[in-house]
Amino acid sequence: MKRNDAFFATLAGVLLVLIFPRLNLWVLAWVSLVPLLAVADGKQEAAGFKLGWLAGTVFHAGLVYWVTVSMTLYGKLPFAVSVPILLVFASFLGLFTGLPVWAACFVQQRRGWSFSLTFPFFWVAVEHLKSWFLTGFPWDSIGYSQYRQLPLIQIADITGVYGVSFLIVCVNCAVYAIMRNFKKKGSLPYVEIALSALLLIAAVGYGVKKINHINDGAPGQAVRVALVQPNISQDLKWDPAYLEQTLAKFKRLTLQTRGDAPALVVWPESATPFFFQSEETYRAYVAGIVQDLNGGHLLFGSPSWEESEGDTMRYHNSAFLIGPGQDIVGRYDKLHLVPYGEYVPLAQLFPFIQKMVEGIGDFSPGETLSMTSLPGCRFGTVICYEIIFPDLVRQFALSGARFIINITNDAWFGTTSAPYQHLAITALRAVENRRYIARCANTGISAVIAPTGAIQQQTELFTEAVLPATIYCRDDVTVYTRYGDLFSWFCWAFSIVCLLCACRRRRKL
Repeated sequence: MKRNDAFFATLAGVLLVLIFPRLNLWVLAWVSLVPLLAVADGKQEAAGFKLGWLAGTVFHAGLVYWVTVSMTLYGKLPFAVSVPILLVFASFLGLFTGLPVWAACFVQQRRGWSFSLTFPFFWVAVEHLKSWFLTGFPWDSIGYSQYRQLPLIQIADITGVYGVSFLIVCVNCAVYAIMRNFKKKGSLPYVEIALSALLLIAAVGYGVKKINHINDGAPGQAVRVALVQPNISQDLKWDPAYLEQTLAKFKRLTLQTRGDAPALVVWPESATPFFFQSEETYRAYVAGIVQDLNGGHLLFGSPSWEESEGDTMRYHNSAFLIGPGQDIVGRYDKLHLVPYGEYVPLAQLFPFIQKMVEGIGDFSPGETLSMTSLPGCRFGTVICYEIIFPDLVRQFALSGARFIINITNDAWFGTTSAPYQHLAITALRAVENRRYIARCANTGISAVIAPTGAIQQQTELFTEAVLPATIYCRDDVTVYTRYGDLFSWFCWAFSIVCLLCACRRRRKL
């Protein structure tokens, strides 16, 4: 790899980091891939893959650097160990940046097809691959960088976040093609320019129309909610000596909501660091708090258990809904668990690998997508990491959830950019399904997000807070809600056809 090529690939990786929260230099997204395209175009596929992998490794090392905080401060790993783990993780994720570059180079070398015309399809196909391959990690879709640009992201109700990514990559390709042809003193790349301009104008026009339609339309049944952000340190959360203080803090903050008469009070993920099902004394304490709400419901996270075959125990990361009668009226067991956080993949083969979090033992995933209800309005609860999976959230909307509650504990991330990235991801879930999302976090950021993706209210990070809000039940069934990743599968189909054509016949020189 030439030094000059490596420099520009690295530059692309750095630019990709800058477009995400907290820096939020979103405008750079529209040119962030240009340095990579400039050095990869015309390369043999192996060389192109290496350049893409380098850019991707730099990108992911800068984007998810916060895993070292989780591993060092809370996982108790030495910093000297956590950094190599980050580099290995980033190197693996870098493969997903190398793949679309490899594919575009492969097709170009074999068939002579324009690199800048095929690359957007390959990029989106691989972004979609990251959402399910090896349980998935779709944290880094570049469409999330535009979460504050509301007119641009409204197309997500048709294409998901992947449509926003496609648009960004198309513009990058057009900018690169203009620079390339200018350098070669050739004619303007009319196809790339026309495609990008048409898609951009159509996306913005559609977005403005949808925002106006949603803002001017009937909002639906109103629901008063109150989000309780206790700001409990991760070091103290599972300390038995601090349990009574934890519950006292929740009670104090919850009772502050009574003046707003919320129909639903929400506590964050793992709010009760004990088995709510079987700890009678503490369960009665929580029930007493519900009684003081004068008719309101309480939703909170708690570990749970159930007996399975052979008298073995299965543990879950769950959310419980307690009604005004102090009974459990709803429960959801987290379906998509965090690898090495809530369970250890291939634990039988690698018994020396321990979980990075404190807790009771490996969690098991839930078995059903269970819903919870308030009088006249069903809603879905997604727990922490699950919000990053577009298809999982849409299943709730498709099953009748009229709003979404996301409970989470981002204390693991410290004061890094991860909580801000997590919030940006949540905004796109609201747009895709046209649902209000109320996000309740232990240490922040708690927020209320409208169906347009607008963040209407939010708390500060690492502050104690109560966030009262009014959200609305909605019945929209968007194209994305009904059909899922149809656009991504179209990109897959296009990509596969291109690769098959390239395999069948080499380009005639």
